[in-house]
Amino acid sequence: MIEVVDNFLSDEEFNFVFEYCNSALYSYGECDDITRKPIGLVHNISKISKIYSLFLEKTKQFAPEHTLDRMYVNCFAPSENPYFHIDSADDSIDDEITVLYYVNNIWELDDCGETQFLIDGIIHGVFPIPNRLVVFNASILHRATSLRDKHRFTIALKYKKKCAI
Repeated sequence: MIEVVDNFLSDEEFNFVFEYCNSALYSYGECDDITRKPIGLVHNISKISKIYSLFLEKTKQFAPEHTLDRMYVNCFAPSENPYFHIDSADDSIDDEITVLYYVNNIWELDDCGETQFLIDGIIHGVFPIPNRLVVFNASILHRATSLRDKHRFTIALKYKKKCAI
């Protein structure tokens, strides 16, 4: 399952998120696989921030039986080469959902920067069009690609299946 939603936020919300991501404090990336070196930069979004509330409210419809586990900003510099990875703890379980939101305010075809999904031996790309949201099963093998000449920002939300009581 890969779902793409364009014009996800209002212009005012988009501008607020864009400014937030461009002024946030970042730390050296993280590893999606312990056998690989960290890549990119990351900024964890606090549960008490306006950004967190905004995205929680607007994305819960895509994961109604899930709970938000984590929200953060990924930042990749031009020419970085991220790895393929899965976001779920167990690639055989389809209970986790990833939501990505593209924050850059300008994008053209030759800028690159798509998210690539490897499905049945074929790479499918989703362009990082400003104000676009992509929702997918966290067990799908995927990777970011960097933009040609500017930093690439995405907000990532990781949803996990609610535990039955």
